[in-house]
Amino acid sequence: MLARFYPDDYVDSTYEIDFEELYKEGYRGVLFDIDNTLVPHGKQADNRAKELLLKLKKMGFSCCLISNNKLDRVKSFHEDVKVPYIEDAHKPQRKNYLKAMEMMGTDTGNTVFVGDQLFTDVFGAKRTGIRSFLVKPIHPKEEIQIVLKRYLEKIVLFFYKRAKGR
Repeated sequence: MLARFYPDDYVDSTYEIDFEELYKEGYRGVLFDIDNTLVPHGKQADNRAKELLLKLKKMGFSCCLISNNKLDRVKSFHEDVKVPYIEDAHKPQRKNYLKAMEMMGTDTGNTVFVGDQLFTDVFGAKRTGIRSFLVKPIHPKEEIQIVLKRYLEKIVLFFYKRAKGR
């Protein structure tokens, strides 16, 4: 039952994902959550995020931001990184994962999702049939509803790690 929340890959940081290898494997689209995935919660795009997204575009990836945040937050981040976005995405619903792939010209077979939350990011990607990367949150400062979900995530991650033999 908990396996529906298990990520396909679990890494310390977005910035350690081997995107070159993913490109060799045939992936062409990357969907990103923003807060605590690319930057600390509520922060603007920093040089590291800008450089990563520029690098991915130069490699041939299409990228899209897909966030449950409101328009002002997502649009201001977009202005710094210049990639398409979907705000108020209602993750884990499938609708906007599908819309993002349509915007990028990709499909479930060649798209990955990178996010920091199991019950929204990973679960939505899995429901849509997209390979998911769970990353550890960049910074511990988060909204209270996310802090509460983190306790449940710890339980799921315990069983995930046990199933993976870690």
